[in-house]
Amino acid sequence: MATLSEILILHGHLPIEHLDSVSAPGSNEETVVRALVERGVISEIQLTKARAAQAGLPYVELLDFPVDRVAVALVSAAVCRRHELLPVAVSGDRIAVAMVNPGNVFAIDDVREASGLHVDPIVAERSDLLAAIARYHRADDELSDLTNTLEEENAPQESTDFGVGDPSDDDAPIVRFVNLLVSQAIQDKASDIHIEPAEREMRVRYRIDGVLHEMQAAPKSIQNGVISRLKIMSDIDIAERRKPQDGRMSVSHGGRKIDLRVATLPTVWGEKVVMRILDNTNTSLDVRDLALLDYNFEAYKTSYSKPYGMILVTGPTGSGKSTTLYTTLGAVSRPEINVITVEDPVEYRMPGINQVQVNPKAGLTFASALRSILRSDPDVVLLGEIRDHETAQIAIEASLTGHLVLSTLHTNDAPSAITRLTEMDIEPFLVGSALDSVVAQRLARRLCDRCKAPSELDPEYVSGLRFSFDPSQPRPVVYEPIGCQSCSNTGYRGRIAVHEVMTVSEEIERLAVARASSAEIGRLAREQGMITLREDGWEKVKMGLTSIEEILRVVS
Repeated sequence: MATLSEILILHGHLPIEHLDSVSAPGSNEETVVRALVERGVISEIQLTKARAAQAGLPYVELLDFPVDRVAVALVSAAVCRRHELLPVAVSGDRIAVAMVNPGNVFAIDDVREASGLHVDPIVAERSDLLAAIARYHRADDELSDLTNTLEEENAPQESTDFGVGDPSDDDAPIVRFVNLLVSQAIQDKASDIHIEPAEREMRVRYRIDGVLHEMQAAPKSIQNGVISRLKIMSDIDIAERRKPQDGRMSVSHGGRKIDLRVATLPTVWGEKVVMRILDNTNTSLDVRDLALLDYNFEAYKTSYSKPYGMILVTGPTGSGKSTTLYTTLGAVSRPEINVITVEDPVEYRMPGINQVQVNPKAGLTFASALRSILRSDPDVVLLGEIRDHETAQIAIEASLTGHLVLSTLHTNDAPSAITRLTEMDIEPFLVGSALDSVVAQRLARRLCDRCKAPSELDPEYVSGLRFSFDPSQPRPVVYEPIGCQSCSNTGYRGRIAVHEVMTVSEEIERLAVARASSAEIGRLAREQGMITLREDGWEKVKMGLTSIEEILRVVS
Protein backbone atom coordinates (compact mmCIF):
# COMPACT_ATOMS: atom_id res chain seq x y z
CA MET A 1 0.00 0.00 0.00
CA ALA A 2 1.29 3.44 -0.93
CA THR A 3 2.30 5.74 1.92
CA LEU A 4 0.67 9.12 2.52
CA SER A 5 3.80 10.95 1.36
CA GLU A 6 3.92 8.94 -1.89
CA ILE A 7 0.28 9.75 -2.61
CA LEU A 8 0.84 13.45 -1.83
CA ILE A 9 3.87 13.60 -4.13
CA LEU A 10 2.06 11.64 -6.87
CA HIS A 11 -0.78 14.18 -6.87
CA GLY A 12 1.67 17.11 -6.89
CA HIS A 13 0.73 18.36 -3.40
CA LEU A 14 4.01 17.67 -1.61
CA PRO A 15 7.12 19.40 -3.02
CA ILE A 16 9.91 16.92 -3.69
CA GLU A 17 12.36 18.85 -1.46
CA HIS A 18 10.33 17.76 1.60
CA LEU A 19 10.68 14.07 0.75
CA ASP A 20 13.83 13.67 2.87
CA SER A 21 12.11 14.79 6.07
CA VAL A 22 9.19 12.40 5.44
CA SER A 23 11.36 9.39 4.58
CA ALA A 24 14.12 10.00 7.14
CA PRO A 25 15.08 6.84 9.09
CA GLY A 26 13.17 6.52 12.36
CA SER A 27 10.70 9.25 11.48
CA ASN A 28 6.99 8.75 12.07
CA GLU A 29 5.25 9.57 8.81
CA GLU A 30 2.01 10.65 10.47
CA THR A 31 3.86 13.07 12.79
CA VAL A 32 5.93 14.51 9.95
CA VAL A 33 2.90 14.96 7.66
CA ARG A 34 0.97 16.71 10.46
CA ALA A 35 3.95 19.04 10.92
CA LEU A 36 3.87 19.85 7.19
CA VAL A 37 0.19 20.77 7.52
CA GLU A 38 0.94 23.06 10.46
CA ARG A 39 3.71 24.76 8.48
CA GLY A 40 1.38 25.29 5.52
CA VAL A 41 3.34 23.10 3.11
CA ILE A 42 0.22 21.02 2.43
CA SER A 43 -3.40 21.73 3.30
CA GLU A 44 -5.69 19.76 5.58
CA ILE A 45 -7.92 18.90 2.62
CA GLN A 46 -4.97 17.55 0.60
CA LEU A 47 -3.97 15.34 3.53
CA THR A 48 -7.54 14.10 3.99
CA LYS A 49 -7.89 13.23 0.30
CA ALA A 50 -4.57 11.39 0.45
CA ARG A 51 -5.78 9.47 3.49
CA ALA A 52 -8.97 8.51 1.61
CA ALA A 53 -6.95 7.38 -1.43
CA GLN A 54 -4.64 5.34 0.79
CA ALA A 55 -7.60 3.53 2.39
CA GLY A 56 -9.43 3.16 -0.93
CA LEU A 57 -12.45 5.00 0.48
CA PRO A 58 -14.55 7.86 -0.92
CA TYR A 59 -13.93 11.47 0.20
CA VAL A 60 -16.95 13.67 0.96
CA GLU A 61 -17.51 17.39 1.59
CA LEU A 62 -20.18 17.44 4.26
CA LEU A 63 -21.27 21.02 3.66
CA ASP A 64 -22.86 20.02 0.35
CA PHE A 65 -23.70 16.43 1.27
CA PRO A 66 -27.40 15.54 1.92
CA VAL A 67 -26.94 14.24 5.46
CA ASP A 68 -29.74 11.92 6.59
CA ARG A 69 -30.99 13.04 10.00
CA VAL A 70 -32.32 9.53 10.65
CA ALA A 71 -28.73 8.28 10.43
CA VAL A 72 -27.49 11.10 12.67
CA ALA A 73 -30.04 10.17 15.36
CA LEU A 74 -28.73 6.59 15.56
CA VAL A 75 -25.45 7.62 17.24
CA SER A 76 -25.22 9.93 20.27
CA ALA A 77 -23.53 13.32 20.16
CA ALA A 78 -21.03 12.13 22.78
CA VAL A 79 -19.81 9.27 20.56
CA CYS A 80 -19.63 11.56 17.51
CA ARG A 81 -17.56 14.15 19.33
CA ARG A 82 -15.32 11.63 21.08
CA HIS A 83 -14.36 9.80 17.87
CA GLU A 84 -14.82 12.74 15.45
CA LEU A 85 -17.36 11.04 13.20
CA LEU A 86 -20.88 11.59 11.88
CA PRO A 87 -23.37 9.06 10.42
CA VAL A 88 -24.60 10.48 7.11
CA ALA A 89 -26.75 7.81 5.43
CA VAL A 90 -28.56 4.54 6.09
CA SER A 91 -29.21 1.89 3.46
CA GLY A 92 -30.68 -1.46 4.50
CA ASP A 93 -28.51 -2.92 7.23
CA ARG A 94 -25.57 -0.58 6.52
CA ILE A 95 -24.74 2.90 7.81
CA ALA A 96 -22.31 5.30 6.10
CA VAL A 97 -20.15 7.18 8.60
CA ALA A 98 -17.96 10.19 7.80
CA MET A 99 -14.68 9.96 9.75
CA VAL A 100 -11.36 11.74 10.02
CA ASN A 101 -9.50 8.50 10.65
CA PRO A 102 -11.25 5.57 8.90
CA GLY A 103 -8.80 3.15 10.49
CA ASN A 104 -10.11 3.80 14.01
CA VAL A 105 -11.54 0.36 14.80
CA PHE A 106 -12.73 1.45 18.25
CA ALA A 107 -14.87 4.18 16.70
CA ILE A 108 -16.32 1.75 14.15
CA ASP A 109 -17.13 -0.74 16.94
CA ASP A 110 -18.91 1.96 18.98
CA VAL A 111 -21.02 3.01 15.98
CA ARG A 112 -21.85 -0.64 15.18
CA GLU A 113 -22.93 -1.23 18.78
CA ALA A 114 -24.99 1.99 18.97
CA SER A 115 -26.76 1.57 15.62
CA GLY A 116 -26.89 -2.22 15.26
CA LEU A 117 -25.78 -1.82 11.62
CA HIS A 118 -22.72 -2.62 9.54
CA VAL A 119 -20.45 0.44 9.18
CA ASP A 120 -19.17 1.79 5.85
CA PRO A 121 -16.52 4.48 6.60
CA ILE A 122 -16.08 7.48 4.33
CA VAL A 123 -13.45 10.19 4.79
CA ALA A 124 -14.09 13.87 5.59
CA GLU A 125 -11.82 16.81 6.36
CA ARG A 126 -11.55 17.45 10.10
CA SER A 127 -12.77 21.07 10.30
CA ASP A 128 -15.60 20.26 7.89
CA LEU A 129 -16.59 17.26 10.03
CA LEU A 130 -16.44 19.18 13.33
CA ALA A 131 -18.62 21.92 11.83
CA ALA A 132 -21.15 19.29 10.71
CA ILE A 133 -21.17 17.68 14.17
CA ALA A 134 -21.79 21.09 15.71
CA ARG A 135 -24.58 21.70 13.19
CA TYR A 136 -26.41 18.39 13.55
CA HIS A 137 -25.71 17.80 17.23
CA ARG A 138 -26.37 21.29 18.56
CA ALA A 139 -26.83 21.78 22.28
CA ASP A 140 -30.24 23.38 21.65
CA ASP A 141 -32.24 20.14 21.99
CA GLU A 142 -30.39 19.13 25.13
CA LEU A 143 -30.83 22.62 26.52
CA SER A 144 -34.56 22.47 25.86
CA ASP A 145 -34.85 19.07 27.56
CA LEU A 146 -32.81 20.28 30.50
CA THR A 147 -34.87 23.48 30.75
CA ASN A 148 -38.09 21.45 30.87
CA THR A 149 -36.63 19.18 33.55
CA LEU A 150 -35.52 22.14 35.64
CA GLU A 151 -38.90 23.84 35.23
CA GLU A 152 -40.75 20.73 36.40
CA GLU A 153 -38.47 20.06 39.35
CA ASN A 154 -38.32 23.73 40.41
CA ALA A 155 -42.06 24.40 40.09
CA PRO A 156 -42.83 24.26 43.83
CA GLN A 157 -39.74 26.28 44.81
CA GLU A 158 -39.28 30.01 45.18
CA SER A 159 -37.26 31.77 42.53
CA THR A 160 -34.68 32.78 45.14
CA ASP A 161 -33.51 29.16 45.44
CA PHE A 162 -30.50 27.82 43.56
CA GLY A 163 -32.67 25.33 41.72
CA VAL A 164 -31.95 21.64 41.39
CA GLY A 165 -28.74 20.98 43.26
CA ASP A 166 -25.99 23.25 44.47
CA PRO A 167 -24.53 25.44 41.66
CA SER A 168 -21.05 24.53 42.84
CA ASP A 169 -21.78 20.79 42.27
CA ASP A 170 -20.36 19.70 38.91
CA ASP A 171 -23.17 17.16 38.39
CA ALA A 172 -26.03 19.57 39.15
CA PRO A 173 -28.46 20.29 36.29
CA ILE A 174 -27.74 24.01 36.68
CA VAL A 175 -24.05 23.33 36.02
CA ARG A 176 -24.83 21.29 32.90
CA PHE A 177 -27.20 24.04 31.73
CA VAL A 178 -24.48 26.71 32.07
CA ASN A 179 -21.84 24.51 30.43
CA LEU A 180 -24.12 23.85 27.46
CA LEU A 181 -24.89 27.56 27.05
CA VAL A 182 -21.20 28.46 26.94
CA SER A 183 -20.25 25.49 24.75
CA GLN A 184 -22.94 26.27 22.16
CA ALA A 185 -21.93 29.95 22.07
CA ILE A 186 -18.32 29.01 21.32
CA GLN A 187 -19.43 26.55 18.62
CA ASP A 188 -21.60 29.26 17.03
CA LYS A 189 -18.60 31.65 17.07
CA ALA A 190 -20.50 34.13 19.23
CA SER A 191 -18.57 37.10 20.63
CA ASP A 192 -20.89 37.67 23.62
CA ILE A 193 -23.44 35.79 25.70
CA HIS A 194 -26.26 37.86 27.25
CA ILE A 195 -28.25 36.34 30.12
CA GLU A 196 -31.15 38.70 30.76
CA PRO A 197 -33.78 38.38 33.50
CA ALA A 198 -37.32 39.31 32.57
CA GLU A 199 -40.58 39.36 34.54
CA ARG A 200 -41.58 35.74 33.83
CA GLU A 201 -38.51 34.14 32.25
CA MET A 202 -34.77 34.35 31.73
CA ARG A 203 -33.71 35.14 28.18
CA VAL A 204 -30.40 34.05 26.61
CA ARG A 205 -29.01 35.81 23.53
CA TYR A 206 -25.79 35.32 21.56
CA ARG A 207 -24.08 38.09 19.63
CA ILE A 208 -22.95 36.49 16.37
CA ASP A 209 -21.20 38.62 13.75
CA GLY A 210 -22.23 41.74 15.65
CA VAL A 211 -25.97 40.96 15.73
CA LEU A 212 -27.87 39.58 18.73
CA HIS A 213 -29.82 36.33 18.23
CA GLU A 214 -32.26 34.99 20.79
CA MET A 215 -31.24 31.42 21.50
CA GLN A 216 -32.94 30.16 24.61
CA ALA A 217 -35.61 31.12 27.17
CA ALA A 218 -35.47 29.49 30.59
CA PRO A 219 -37.91 29.47 33.51
CA LYS A 220 -37.61 32.32 35.98
CA SER A 221 -37.18 29.78 38.79
CA ILE A 222 -33.64 28.84 37.69
CA GLN A 223 -32.46 32.42 37.17
CA ASN A 224 -30.62 32.85 40.47
CA GLY A 225 -29.08 29.38 40.23
CA VAL A 226 -27.62 30.13 36.79
CA ILE A 227 -26.31 33.54 37.86
CA SER A 228 -24.81 32.11 41.07
CA ARG A 229 -23.06 29.37 39.06
CA LEU A 230 -21.57 31.97 36.71
CA LYS A 231 -20.43 34.08 39.65
CA ILE A 232 -18.73 31.07 41.25
CA MET A 233 -16.93 30.28 37.98
CA SER A 234 -15.87 33.93 37.60
CA ASP A 235 -14.75 34.41 41.22
CA ILE A 236 -17.40 37.07 41.82
CA ASP A 237 -19.10 37.72 45.17
CA ILE A 238 -22.38 35.77 44.94
CA ALA A 239 -23.87 37.59 47.95
CA GLU A 240 -23.57 41.03 46.33
CA ARG A 241 -26.53 41.69 44.04
CA ARG A 242 -26.90 45.46 44.35
CA LYS A 243 -23.93 46.72 42.34
CA PRO A 244 -22.14 45.79 39.08
CA GLN A 245 -19.24 43.38 39.33
CA ASP A 246 -16.57 42.12 36.93
CA GLY A 247 -14.79 38.80 36.75
CA ARG A 248 -13.10 36.34 34.47
CA MET A 249 -13.30 32.61 33.86
CA SER A 250 -11.74 30.01 31.60
CA VAL A 251 -13.32 26.98 29.96
CA SER A 252 -11.92 24.15 27.87
CA HIS A 253 -13.52 23.65 24.46
CA GLY A 254 -12.30 21.37 21.70
CA GLY A 255 -8.90 21.04 23.31
CA ARG A 256 -8.48 24.83 23.53
CA LYS A 257 -8.58 27.09 26.55
CA ILE A 258 -11.13 29.88 26.05
CA ASP A 259 -11.25 32.90 28.38
CA LEU A 260 -14.49 34.74 29.11
CA ARG A 261 -14.78 38.24 30.58
CA VAL A 262 -17.87 38.40 32.80
CA ALA A 263 -19.82 41.49 33.88
CA THR A 264 -22.95 41.64 36.04
CA LEU A 265 -25.46 44.49 36.08
CA PRO A 266 -28.40 44.83 38.50
CA THR A 267 -31.76 45.35 36.72
CA VAL A 268 -35.33 45.56 38.00
CA TRP A 269 -35.89 41.84 37.34
CA GLY A 270 -32.53 40.61 38.66
CA GLU A 271 -28.91 40.61 37.60
CA LYS A 272 -28.04 40.67 33.91
CA VAL A 273 -24.83 38.83 33.00
CA VAL A 274 -22.79 39.54 29.87
CA MET A 275 -19.88 37.26 28.96
CA ARG A 276 -17.36 38.35 26.33
CA ILE A 277 -15.73 35.32 24.68
CA LEU A 278 -12.01 35.99 24.26
CA ASP A 279 -10.64 33.59 21.69
CA ASN A 280 -6.84 33.82 21.69
CA THR A 281 -6.64 32.63 18.06
CA ASN A 282 -7.57 36.18 17.00
CA THR A 283 -4.24 37.49 18.27
CA SER A 284 -2.23 35.53 15.68
CA LEU A 285 -3.34 37.87 12.89
CA ASP A 286 -0.97 39.65 10.57
CA VAL A 287 -1.62 43.36 9.99
CA ARG A 288 -2.50 42.48 6.40
CA ASP A 289 -5.35 40.33 7.76
CA LEU A 290 -7.06 43.46 9.14
CA ALA A 291 -8.40 44.08 5.59
CA LEU A 292 -6.95 47.59 5.28
CA LEU A 293 -7.06 49.02 1.77
CA ASP A 294 -3.60 49.55 0.27
CA TYR A 295 -3.58 53.32 0.89
CA ASN A 296 -4.73 52.88 4.50
CA PHE A 297 -2.27 50.04 5.09
CA GLU A 298 0.71 52.09 3.93
CA ALA A 299 -0.36 55.09 6.03
CA TYR A 300 -0.89 52.94 9.11
CA LYS A 301 2.35 50.98 8.63
CA THR A 302 4.29 54.23 8.38
CA SER A 303 2.87 55.29 11.75
CA TYR A 304 3.49 52.12 13.75
CA SER A 305 6.97 51.73 12.23
CA LYS A 306 8.11 54.97 13.93
CA PRO A 307 10.01 54.68 17.25
CA TYR A 308 7.76 57.19 19.01
CA GLY A 309 4.43 58.99 18.73
CA MET A 310 0.83 58.16 19.58
CA ILE A 311 -1.56 55.99 17.57
CA LEU A 312 -5.23 55.95 18.55
CA VAL A 313 -7.85 53.42 17.45
CA THR A 314 -11.37 54.76 17.85
CA GLY A 315 -14.86 53.33 17.57
CA PRO A 316 -17.76 52.10 19.70
CA THR A 317 -17.68 49.04 21.94
CA GLY A 318 -17.36 45.85 19.91
CA SER A 319 -15.83 47.48 16.83
CA GLY A 320 -12.63 45.41 16.92
CA LYS A 321 -10.33 48.03 18.48
CA SER A 322 -8.59 45.49 20.74
CA THR A 323 -7.94 43.11 17.83
CA THR A 324 -6.35 45.92 15.82
CA LEU A 325 -4.17 46.98 18.76
CA TYR A 326 -3.01 43.44 19.58
CA THR A 327 -2.27 42.75 15.92
CA THR A 328 -0.24 45.97 15.73
CA LEU A 329 1.54 45.00 18.93
CA GLY A 330 2.47 41.68 17.35
CA ALA A 331 3.92 43.54 14.37
CA VAL A 332 6.12 45.90 16.43
CA SER A 333 7.12 43.49 19.21
CA ARG A 334 10.67 42.18 18.92
CA PRO A 335 13.07 40.59 21.44
CA GLU A 336 15.25 43.71 21.46
CA ILE A 337 12.49 46.11 22.60
CA ASN A 338 10.52 46.36 25.85
CA VAL A 339 6.73 46.25 25.39
CA ILE A 340 4.39 46.93 28.34
CA THR A 341 0.59 47.09 28.32
CA VAL A 342 -1.90 48.47 30.85
CA GLU A 343 -5.38 47.00 30.38
CA ASP A 344 -8.74 46.68 32.11
CA PRO A 345 -8.93 43.74 31.93
CA VAL A 346 -6.12 41.91 30.10
CA GLU A 347 -8.16 40.38 27.27
CA TYR A 348 -5.51 38.34 25.45
CA ARG A 349 -2.31 37.05 26.98
CA MET A 350 0.61 37.45 24.59
CA PRO A 351 4.05 35.83 25.00
CA GLY A 352 7.04 38.14 25.32
CA ILE A 353 4.94 41.14 26.42
CA ASN A 354 4.61 42.57 29.95
CA GLN A 355 0.89 42.94 30.61
CA VAL A 356 -0.48 44.83 33.62
CA GLN A 357 -4.12 44.58 34.71
CA VAL A 358 -5.74 47.61 36.33
CA ASN A 359 -6.91 47.07 39.93
CA PRO A 360 -8.68 50.21 41.26
CA LYS A 361 -9.32 48.60 44.66
CA ALA A 362 -5.56 48.32 45.16
CA GLY A 363 -4.97 51.82 43.80
CA LEU A 364 -3.65 50.55 40.46
CA THR A 365 -5.43 52.81 37.96
CA PHE A 366 -4.54 53.54 34.34
CA ALA A 367 -2.78 56.75 35.39
CA SER A 368 -0.82 55.27 38.32
CA ALA A 369 0.17 52.18 36.32
CA LEU A 370 1.25 54.27 33.35
CA ARG A 371 3.26 56.57 35.59
CA SER A 372 5.05 53.56 37.09
CA ILE A 373 5.78 51.67 33.89
CA LEU A 374 7.46 54.72 32.37
CA ARG A 375 10.16 54.10 35.00
CA SER A 376 10.52 50.55 33.64
CA ASP A 377 12.20 51.76 30.44
CA PRO A 378 9.51 50.74 27.91
CA ASP A 379 9.91 51.22 24.17
CA VAL A 380 6.25 50.53 23.32
CA VAL A 381 3.28 51.15 25.61
CA LEU A 382 -0.23 49.87 24.96
CA LEU A 383 -2.88 51.64 27.02
CA GLY A 384 -6.24 49.87 27.05
CA GLU A 385 -8.28 53.06 26.96
CA ILE A 386 -7.85 56.79 27.53
CA ARG A 387 -10.67 57.69 29.92
CA ASP A 388 -9.67 60.87 31.76
CA HIS A 389 -7.40 63.91 31.78
CA GLU A 390 -4.65 62.38 33.92
CA THR A 391 -4.30 59.25 31.76
CA ALA A 392 -4.37 61.29 28.56
CA GLN A 393 -1.75 63.74 29.89
CA ILE A 394 0.73 61.01 30.85
CA ALA A 395 0.16 59.15 27.56
CA ILE A 396 0.75 62.32 25.55
CA GLU A 397 3.93 63.10 27.48
CA ALA A 398 5.15 59.51 27.03
CA SER A 399 4.74 59.76 23.26
CA LEU A 400 6.70 63.03 23.28
CA THR A 401 9.61 61.52 25.21
CA GLY A 402 10.57 58.70 22.87
CA HIS A 403 7.85 56.07 23.38
CA LEU A 404 5.44 54.55 20.89
CA VAL A 405 2.01 54.72 22.57
CA LEU A 406 -0.97 52.69 21.32
CA SER A 407 -4.39 53.30 22.81
CA THR A 408 -8.15 53.52 22.16
CA LEU A 409 -10.68 56.32 22.41
CA HIS A 410 -14.45 56.38 22.01
CA THR A 411 -15.25 58.71 19.10
CA ASN A 412 -17.42 58.44 16.00
CA ASP A 413 -14.67 59.14 13.47
CA ALA A 414 -10.93 59.81 13.24
CA PRO A 415 -10.97 63.66 13.20
CA SER A 416 -13.08 63.73 16.39
CA ALA A 417 -10.18 62.17 18.34
CA ILE A 418 -8.32 65.49 18.29
CA THR A 419 -11.27 67.48 19.65
CA ARG A 420 -11.97 64.73 22.21
CA LEU A 421 -8.46 65.04 23.64
CA THR A 422 -8.72 68.83 23.85
CA GLU A 423 -12.06 68.40 25.66
CA MET A 424 -10.08 66.40 28.25
CA ASP A 425 -8.14 69.64 28.93
CA ILE A 426 -5.02 68.52 27.06
CA GLU A 427 -3.21 71.50 25.57
CA PRO A 428 -3.92 71.59 21.81
CA PHE A 429 -0.25 72.07 20.91
CA LEU A 430 0.59 68.88 22.83
CA VAL A 431 -2.15 66.94 21.01
CA GLY A 432 -0.91 68.09 17.62
CA SER A 433 2.72 67.28 18.44
CA ALA A 434 2.13 63.87 20.04
CA LEU A 435 -0.57 62.36 17.84
CA ASP A 436 0.78 60.61 14.76
CA SER A 437 -2.31 58.89 13.36
CA VAL A 438 -5.88 57.93 14.23
CA VAL A 439 -7.71 54.84 12.98
CA ALA A 440 -11.51 54.83 13.22
CA GLN A 441 -13.14 51.48 12.52
CA ARG A 442 -16.38 49.51 12.47
CA LEU A 443 -17.13 45.84 11.94
CA ALA A 444 -19.51 44.84 9.13
CA ARG A 445 -20.74 41.32 8.48
CA ARG A 446 -18.91 39.53 5.68
CA LEU A 447 -21.00 37.99 2.89
CA CYS A 448 -21.07 34.22 2.80
CA ASP A 449 -18.88 33.14 -0.14
CA ARG A 450 -21.02 30.06 -0.80
CA CYS A 451 -24.37 31.76 -1.32
CA LYS A 452 -23.83 35.46 -2.13
CA ALA A 453 -25.39 36.47 -5.43
CA PRO A 454 -24.76 39.40 -7.80
CA SER A 455 -27.37 42.13 -7.64
CA GLU A 456 -28.56 44.79 -10.06
CA LEU A 457 -27.02 48.15 -9.13
CA ASP A 458 -29.21 51.25 -9.39
CA PRO A 459 -26.82 54.23 -9.97
CA GLU A 460 -29.39 56.74 -8.66
CA TYR A 461 -29.82 54.73 -5.46
CA VAL A 462 -26.05 54.56 -4.95
CA SER A 463 -25.47 58.26 -5.62
CA GLY A 464 -28.28 59.10 -3.20
CA LEU A 465 -26.39 57.19 -0.51
CA ARG A 466 -23.32 59.40 -1.06
CA PHE A 467 -21.19 56.57 -2.38
CA SER A 468 -18.63 57.65 -4.98
CA PHE A 469 -20.01 56.36 -8.27
CA ASP A 470 -18.78 57.40 -11.71
CA PRO A 471 -21.51 56.72 -14.32
CA SER A 472 -18.89 56.83 -17.10
CA GLN A 473 -17.08 53.83 -15.63
CA PRO A 474 -18.27 50.22 -16.03
CA ARG A 475 -20.99 49.43 -13.53
CA PRO A 476 -19.41 47.59 -10.55
CA VAL A 477 -20.78 44.20 -9.52
CA VAL A 478 -22.27 44.16 -6.03
CA TYR A 479 -23.56 41.18 -4.10
CA GLU A 480 -26.46 40.58 -1.78
CA PRO A 481 -26.96 37.97 1.00
CA ILE A 482 -29.03 34.89 0.13
CA GLY A 483 -28.60 32.38 2.95
CA CYS A 484 -27.51 28.74 2.99
CA GLN A 485 -26.68 25.94 5.39
CA SER A 486 -23.10 27.18 5.75
CA CYS A 487 -24.15 30.59 7.13
CA SER A 488 -27.26 29.41 9.04
CA ASN A 489 -29.43 31.09 6.36
CA THR A 490 -28.26 34.60 7.33
CA GLY A 491 -26.30 35.33 4.14
CA TYR A 492 -23.30 36.39 6.22
CA ARG A 493 -20.38 34.48 7.69
CA GLY A 494 -17.71 36.28 9.71
CA ARG A 495 -16.96 39.98 9.83
CA ILE A 496 -14.75 42.48 8.07
CA ALA A 497 -13.43 45.80 9.36
CA VAL A 498 -14.16 49.17 7.74
CA HIS A 499 -11.44 51.76 8.40
CA GLU A 500 -10.71 55.47 8.32
CA VAL A 501 -7.00 56.24 8.74
CA MET A 502 -6.06 59.88 9.39
CA THR A 503 -2.37 60.80 9.41
CA VAL A 504 -1.74 63.95 11.47
CA SER A 505 0.09 66.22 9.05
CA GLU A 506 1.59 69.65 9.80
CA GLU A 507 -1.58 71.32 8.44
CA ILE A 508 -3.82 69.21 10.68
CA GLU A 509 -1.49 69.93 13.60
CA ARG A 510 -1.96 73.68 13.01
CA LEU A 511 -5.76 73.22 13.00
CA ALA A 512 -5.48 71.33 16.29
CA VAL A 513 -3.48 74.18 17.86
CA ALA A 514 -6.14 76.62 16.60
CA ARG A 515 -8.85 74.50 18.31
CA ALA A 516 -10.59 73.89 14.98
CA SER A 517 -13.75 71.77 14.92
CA SER A 518 -13.69 68.09 13.94
CA ALA A 519 -15.59 69.02 10.75
CA GLU A 520 -12.80 71.37 9.66
CA ILE A 521 -10.12 68.80 10.51
CA GLY A 522 -12.06 66.13 8.62
CA ARG A 523 -12.42 68.35 5.56
CA LEU A 524 -8.65 68.96 5.42
CA ALA A 525 -7.87 65.27 6.03
CA ARG A 526 -10.10 64.28 3.09
CA GLU A 527 -8.35 66.83 0.89
CA GLN A 528 -5.05 65.20 1.86
CA GLY A 529 -6.31 61.77 0.80
CA MET A 530 -8.05 60.29 3.84
CA ILE A 531 -10.62 57.64 2.91
CA THR A 532 -13.74 57.95 5.07
CA LEU A 533 -15.50 55.03 6.74
CA ARG A 534 -18.32 55.23 4.19
CA GLU A 535 -15.91 55.29 1.21
CA ASP A 536 -13.90 52.39 2.63
CA GLY A 537 -17.14 50.45 3.10
CA TRP A 538 -18.17 51.13 -0.51
CA GLU A 539 -14.80 49.82 -1.74
CA LYS A 540 -15.38 46.60 0.19
CA VAL A 541 -18.89 46.35 -1.29
CA LYS A 542 -17.34 46.57 -4.77
CA MET A 543 -14.82 43.88 -3.76
CA GLY A 544 -17.75 41.56 -2.97
CA LEU A 545 -16.85 41.34 0.73
CA THR A 546 -20.04 42.83 2.19
CA SER A 547 -23.35 44.38 1.15
CA ILE A 548 -24.58 47.96 0.82
CA GLU A 549 -27.20 47.34 3.52
CA GLU A 550 -24.53 46.17 5.95
CA ILE A 551 -22.39 49.25 5.39
CA LEU A 552 -25.43 51.47 5.97
CA ARG A 553 -26.08 49.57 9.21
CA VAL A 554 -22.65 50.26 10.71
CA VAL A 555 -21.67 53.61 9.16
CA SER A 556 -23.76 56.78 9.37
